[in-house]
Amino acid sequence: MQHVSNTGAIMSNKPKPNAKKHQPQRTPQQKYDEIVHALCDDPTVTLGSGKKGFGASALCVGSKIFAFLSSHNDFVVKLPRARVDALVDAGAGQRFDLGHGRLMREWLAISDSSDASAYPWLELANEAKAFVGAKS
Repeated sequence: MQHVSNTGAIMSNKPKPNAKKHQPQRTPQQKYDEIVHALCDDPTVTLGSGKKGFGASALCVGSKIFAFLSSHNDFVVKLPRARVDALVDAGAGQRFDLGHGRLMREWLAISDSSDASAYPWLELANEAKAFVGAKS
């Protein structure tokens, strides 16, 4: 599997020689919880938009959402449109749809049921945090 680095280069996602081969499968919620835990020490990051419903468990910088786990267990991040285009073209995910049939240009959704789920969620979350934080 290949993925696109934040510089736009296509990179191989081959397992490292020392990687454990039989790790138990983590659920999307467990993966998301690990990301929340990894980012919680950053004072600019908050969990939850302060509202009920959409964004209630999202990662935010300032008052802006940069990552969340959708109701369909897709990991969703906000990235520049060109970056989302490159990741979609590389097969790393798809543009996020709120359910109204309108694809969001700056939002990438990674389904846990696809090969794209191997893409490093934490790396994408950090990239999204930097992107949204720069816009705040």
